[in-house]
Amino acid sequence: MAGNILVSIDENSNAERYIRRFKRLCDNYGVVREYRKRQEYKKPSVKSKEKLEAAEKRRRKMFFRTKRSGKI
Repeated sequence: MAGNILVSIDENSNAERYIRRFKRLCDNYGVVREYRKRQEYKKPSVKSKEKLEAAEKRRRKMFFRTKRSGKI
């Protein structure tokens, strides 16, 4: 992340609107994802195993989607 997330607020506006805007910016910049990733250390072997499992899950999911839509 290059810098801080800044949301300018007008005094007369609704604060909840700006909180939603701040949350959306945090999601776009990946702040929460990065925080969760850094909470605990994972060995490189565990990371690669999780990556392979996620890829296999995506492949299976795509296979069943195409198989189901092919029958129509």
